[in-house]
Amino acid sequence: MRRPSDEAQIHPAGLLDAPLIAAMQNTCFPDEQWSQQAVQSLMQHSGCIAWIATGRAFGETMPQGYVLARAAADELEIQSLAVLEEARGNGLGTELLEAAIDRARPKGARRVHLEVAADNTAALHIYTKAGFTETGRRPGYYQRRDGSRIEAVCLARDVDAG
Repeated sequence: MRRPSDEAQIHPAGLLDAPLIAAMQNTCFPDEQWSQQAVQSLMQHSGCIAWIATGRAFGETMPQGYVLARAAADELEIQSLAVLEEARGNGLGTELLEAAIDRARPKGARRVHLEVAADNTAALHIYTKAGFTETGRRPGYYQRRDGSRIEAVCLARDVDAG
């Protein structure tokens, strides 16, 4: 894959982006494969917030990352957030996270929740830096393709704490 530009554009994702989001999910999280239909189903939920990041390289628009979240009552739950390996290291994960939170704020969200695999140190660093704190753990929550299991770290922060 060609390297995308350092300047990503983040914009709302629609149902036509579901195949691209599913492909990025499956690339970034090979142990957690999502079908296009699963992504579309999530995106059709009334509280869904979906953003996609793209960049330009060699005259082509290239995907860089996405965030899928669900707002309900006064909470926002990050369902999935990923940045393709070639686009990492430029703060794009944080930008996608904050875009979802910014979209949820006028909907009344006051608290953001998410879960991340305990061995995903890069994501844990991003979330800690963004003001998230650990609220619990789910032992054996994620199952790897080899059959092993890893715990999920539950994190939360107030919407206005970032």
